[in-house]
This record gives sequence, structure tokens and C-alpha cells, in this order.
Amino acid sequence: MEQWIEQLMSDWGYIGVAFLIALENLFPPIPSEFILTFGGFMTTRTSMTIVGVIIASTIGSVFGAICLYMVGKLVRLSVLKRFLSGRMGLILRLKPSDVDKAMVWFQKHGLLTVFFCRFVPVIRSLISIPAGVARMNMTLFLVYTTLGSLIWNTVLICLGAWAGDNWESILATFDSVKYYIFIPVAIIVVYYGYKFVQSRKHMD
Repeated sequence: MEQWIEQLMSDWGYIGVAFLIALENLFPPIPSEFILTFGGFMTTRTSMTIVGVIIASTIGSVFGAICLYMVGKLVRLSVLKRFLSGRMGLILRLKPSDVDKAMVWFQKHGLLTVFFCRFVPVIRSLISIPAGVARMNMTLFLVYTTLGSLIWNTVLICLGAWAGDNWESILATFDSVKYYIFIPVAIIVVYYGYKFVQSRKHMD
């Protein structure tokens, strides 16, 4: 799997990055941490730039999220869970309980869950399904998904570029500290985003 990811990204550049991240959103077992940090490393060895990889990966993230949103909107949960309880669930390494968990997160924490869950493994992809089930406003869904994906992708790509040849060594460390990195950043973004919206309202 890892060799295939490396080869695809080497051969197709930005298109390969966008495709892999879209695939990662649709099939959560594919590790976004690996794809993004390797993408950052590739900016030190190819003509790809950090900004270009960030844009490509964010486009892929949003496309994959929209696909899952539509699944939630169009496919009954019972059908989806039955689908995952069979052989396809084993292939995707997903269980019906993963969908249930995403539903609980969404129902408990509301619309901002779409943003914050972009930093939670497995749930980060599946949270788009309950958003579709709930018929969440598409504009809000795209804003929260894009913003959360942008933060996640930017940090990982920059870490990969910074580490250079040692990009693989940061993956294990990242697993133990990622929540300390992303959650505070997410809270800050939400806070200043809220302040900005309020200031615009007062100006109007």
C-alpha cells in the first residue's frame, strides 16, 4: 500500500495527491498522515510546492466528504450498516458501529462536529454521513469541511516538508501529540471566526 501511494504521488504530482486524499476520505483505513507527510517531503525533492500540495489535498478532502454527505442523504442507514456488516466492511476495515459512533458525535455536538471531527481518525471521514442524514445546510457543510481539512492538511504537509528525509520518523510522534496540536488550533479558528462574523453583523 505504501509503495503504491509513493509511486502514484511521484508519477502524478498534485493530481495524485488530490486523488489519494479523496480516496482516504472514502476509505478511512488509508492513512492520511502518511499521504500528507509524504506529500510534504515530496516538496523538497520535486517541483511541487507546499501551497500546491495543500490546495490539492484540500480539494481531495472536500470532494471525498461531499461523496459521503450524498451517501448519508440518499442511502438509508440500515442499508449502509448492512453493507458494512458483510465482506465489504472487512475490506474497508469499517464496522456498522463506526457509523453509529459518527451519528452519536453529530447528534451530541451539533453542526460544528463536522469541523472538529476533521481531526479525529476514522470519524473525520464518516462524520460527513450523519451530516447528510440530517440534511445539513450544504454551504455550512462545505465551509466547516474545507476549514477543518485545510488545518489538518497544512500541519501535516508542513511537518513532512520540515522533516525532509526523516519524514517517516515523525508519524509515530505525531500519533501521540496530534490532539494537542489540532484541537487548540481548531478552537482558536472557531473563536476568531465567530468574532469576525459578529463584527460583520455590527457593521451591517
